[in-house]
Amino acid sequence: MKYIRQLMIVLIPYLIGTILQLTLHIPIPGSVIGLILLFLALQIGIVKVEMIEELCEFLLSNMSFFFIPAGVGLMTAFGVLKGKWVPFIIIVVFSTCLVWIVTALVVKALRKGRLNE
Repeated sequence: MKYIRQLMIVLIPYLIGTILQLTLHIPIPGSVIGLILLFLALQIGIVKVEMIEELCEFLLSNMSFFFIPAGVGLMTAFGVLKGKWVPFIIIVVFSTCLVWIVTALVVKALRKGRLNE
């Protein structure tokens, strides 16, 4: 029962975000709006970390399962990628490096800010 309550706390902002996106025709996915709403609820204190901590730990420890649909989708798109492997690999390598760099800069900035407090 505890996990269902925690799941509802996580899914309600997603549902609200999806409804907002559909009704207001916002060009941002409803799931992203839901994440922003959950983040704001955590920051304001409406939702406490302890209220969703166990569910989040479970989801993070099983995160590899969430990549299965993307892998299957890529396997079904082999026909589309035929003859376009070089640009595809270049894009994958470039975007991966870009994510690494941005993540490193954000972590560096957050650590610097935390040390100054």
